[in-house]
Amino acid sequence: MNFKSDNVHGCNPEILAGLAEAAKGTVDSYGDDPVTQRVEARLAEVFEHEVTVFPMTTGSSVNALILASMVDPWGAVLAHPESHINVDECGAPEMFTGGAKIIPIEGENAIMDSGTLKTTLDGYSFGFVHAVQPQAISMTQATEAGAVMSLDEIATLAGIAKDKGLKVHMDGARFANALVALDCSPAEMTWKQGVDVLSFGATKNGCMAAEAAVFFNKDLAATTHYRRKRAGHLVSKMRFVSAQLDAYLADDLWLGNARHANAMADRLTEGLKQLPGVDFMSPTMANEIFPILPRAVTAKLREAGFDFYDWGTPGAGGIRLVTAYATDPADVEAFIEKARGLLMEDAAD
Repeated sequence: MNFKSDNVHGCNPEILAGLAEAAKGTVDSYGDDPVTQRVEARLAEVFEHEVTVFPMTTGSSVNALILASMVDPWGAVLAHPESHINVDECGAPEMFTGGAKIIPIEGENAIMDSGTLKTTLDGYSFGFVHAVQPQAISMTQATEAGAVMSLDEIATLAGIAKDKGLKVHMDGARFANALVALDCSPAEMTWKQGVDVLSFGATKNGCMAAEAAVFFNKDLAATTHYRRKRAGHLVSKMRFVSAQLDAYLADDLWLGNARHANAMADRLTEGLKQLPGVDFMSPTMANEIFPILPRAVTAKLREAGFDFYDWGTPGAGGIRLVTAYATDPADVEAFIEKARGLLMEDAAD
């Protein structure tokens, strides 16, 4: 009964079948295969836009190499302090950009505040040789706090960036979860709002190890072929990465997976809301839940076989629960019922 992350789950049978099919015969290597070409064509259809696509195996490599295509070594990327590129990638963006700086912009629910972003950019001396030069912003959809940015919020941040000549990156590690939450098209959530490049996540939503850099601004993709090779992320048997994405996109498997994950999060949230003494650090909008429970209760939940991470201020009782494409509804109900019993015991004490 593991709610630590959507990374703890395995792989869709359909995706495994796609890998088995891709293992047959011989094809050209390094992406010159029909499966990789089919994935790029399919993503162009999905996004209603001509795209350049770079399949890779990790989200960190996709994020870092995208930012390297957008920012000079003396440049800067503006992002929320809680963003994955700022706190969870061990300096990979800084390394692959050659030293570009990440400038944190605060905001609720891990969304950059538009006023703070504008004020920060307005206060910069562009062309001043002694300061890094802002060249891009990076936003996350859904965010590290589980929030889903509205189309207006995306457009507003992108507009502020574009007014200053900056490029726009979207980290979509949980892109599908955000998409089904908004019930909009992939185009509406990306390039139509000003996004230049997307980190298209799939591993958290049913793939084994597959992500993709999706460039809507194809000019930015010109050097990424070389950057990916130099960084060691050009897979020789690319068909096995692409086969995952191919099966993931087929018959809208990716959207069905995300809908299930979000539905499980909604059920878990609604169940916990009915219990006395339960509060939440942030609203549930996709597939991450951030409840606050008495520490004695969380300890006993772990003893009962539930896995999850502590979250937020140490000792405050905040935890993170993440649901996924393969989350068993029975596990959700079991968590709610066990929490109910433990909270009643805690109140009686």
